[in-house]
Amino acid sequence: MIKKHEIYKTDKWNMMTVEVQGRYIVLREISDQWGEETHTFLSRPAMMQWVNNRFNKDSYKDNEEEYKNIIAAFKQV
Repeated sequence: MIKKHEIYKTDKWNMMTVEVQGRYIVLREISDQWGEETHTFLSRPAMMQWVNNRFNKDSYKDNEEEYKNIIAAFKQV
């Protein structure tokens, strides 16, 4: 059973989805700058470590609400 979560989506090119496929967590990041990147994690703590490195709080000083929404969406996976 695959459970799909949409983390954020600004348009059809800038989005991030997470699929829980059994014991694997597959994260797909699509951007207009880099194309599509896929990351596979074996645990939620490993995914959250990647999230904290990818979305550091200093980058979202001007938009802290967006940062909180992204982190909350990942925690619900």
